[in-house]
Amino acid sequence: MTDTPVTLAVIIGAHGVTGEVRLKLFGEGAEALKSYEGFDAAGRRLTLKSVRPGPNGAVARFAEIGDRSAAEALRGTELTVPRSALPPLGEGEYYHADLIGLPCFSGDGEGVGHIVAVENFGAGDIIEVERPAMGGKSGKRFMAPMHAVTIAEGRAVIEAAFAV
Repeated sequence: MTDTPVTLAVIIGAHGVTGEVRLKLFGEGAEALKSYEGFDAAGRRLTLKSVRPGPNGAVARFAEIGDRSAAEALRGTELTVPRSALPPLGEGEYYHADLIGLPCFSGDGEGVGHIVAVENFGAGDIIEVERPAMGGKSGKRFMAPMHAVTIAEGRAVIEAAFAV
């Protein structure tokens, strides 16, 4: 596992006139952000002063953002932390960021592509797999439920019924 940046939130706009920002969250919620001292944000460091639940995610105040103009200028900026800063996982748990890019194989060892996304539409996690490109065309994609996937040794093995 490399220490790649993991996006925990993205700034979606200003909130008020004092420099607070609205965040779209990709993790466990606003409270989880409090465990990080700061975030990498498009080449600069932002130090979290406060965060609370808000419209569409959370509202945060950073020490380096003092007014609405500065907050608006950061719209679309991803807030990342190094992978090593994330809490350790329990048995059978995974971070979506660790799954993206994993090679996928069928139960009999045939390569079927690589994971390009992890989605959750309400009934559990679903991985999206892209098949290898053929004849100059990008590879077709298919989805499989996470319960049909085994993650081990840096690869994903998908049950035969789903590795179409």
